[in-house]
Amino acid sequence: MTIQRQIGFWIAALVVAVLLIFVLRGILLPFVAGFALAYLLDPLADRMQKIGIGRLGASLLILVLFVLFFIITLMILVPFAAQQVGAFVERVPSYVARLQELANEQLRPLLDRLGANGSLPEMQTSVGNLISQGVAWIAAFLQGLWSGGQALISIFSLLVVTPVVAFYMLVDWDRMVKTVDSWMPVRQRETIRTIARDIDRAIAGFVRGQALVCLILGTFYAVGLALIGLNFGPLIGMTAGLLSFIPYVGSLTGLILSMGVAIVQFWPDWTMILATLGIFVFGQFVEGNILSPKLVGDSVGLHPVWLMFALLAFGALFGFLGLLLAVPLAAAIGVIARFALQQYLASPLYRGAEPAVIHPKVEDKADFDA
Repeated sequence: MTIQRQIGFWIAALVVAVLLIFVLRGILLPFVAGFALAYLLDPLADRMQKIGIGRLGASLLILVLFVLFFIITLMILVPFAAQQVGAFVERVPSYVARLQELANEQLRPLLDRLGANGSLPEMQTSVGNLISQGVAWIAAFLQGLWSGGQALISIFSLLVVTPVVAFYMLVDWDRMVKTVDSWMPVRQRETIRTIARDIDRAIAGFVRGQALVCLILGTFYAVGLALIGLNFGPLIGMTAGLLSFIPYVGSLTGLILSMGVAIVQFWPDWTMILATLGIFVFGQFVEGNILSPKLVGDSVGLHPVWLMFALLAFGALFGFLGLLLAVPLAAAIGVIARFALQQYLASPLYRGAEPAVIHPKVEDKADFDA
């Protein structure tokens, strides 16, 4: 009964926590962002403590430098990104129309030979409807994210509340961890510590490693596409790098966008079109064989499909706050699920009762020989 009561207590606590997050999702964004920032910067503060800098001074120095870097980055990137996005959205209809025209020119002889010439207009209409529906879905999803976090996505919350929360969290991080650890049930404390370490390893390994992968890939794609003269190359490259936070999604999205623009811009020059393709093929090769194994590792345990589901599900439920919570919650759920599976595989429920092995009893050697 003790174990059953403990399980019931933690399930009830989990349900209450989820309900509180759902009810308070409109005001939690700067606090969750501050907690995430403190979590990411805690290893740096620990290293600065080892060289003789106090925890308070290290936390203050780290937060000041981070806020300055963040502000400078926004001042440089936001105007450029806004101008590029506006121009790209304006030219999307012309790009789609040109691609349909090229498809009509190239596919008509083949369809004439196959006797299916009449199906080309229907195909163009279907492609146009598919693109329109895709654009509408993306716009609706982004609008939902914005409306879910619009109340606190502001200059005040990003530049004032979040750094203040992160500062206090960073100063008291080690003390908070020790306090929470002291609250754990005594008999299950080591098991909980093991699970917590696995969750921490999964979150830290993926977030920090994948962030570096995104930065490297985004820079490579942006510079490469700009060098070959692709229209909106830096925008497409940075978008592909940002979306690389979800493995394979960024490269695939960047490839589709860049190839569409390259075909419209460079046709019939296949050299530049193949150069655009080569940039993403090389980037995907480097990511899969060098960057991800070295920076992320194989022990993270976040499958791309599970990560995509978590981002979409938590984003739809909690807006922008859900995107911040998706990766750590997905990592935690994955670690707990693997631990539960291991316990099940080692339990009598899976293995069943061991059958008794009955050995023949030899009463007499003479009887045995007979």
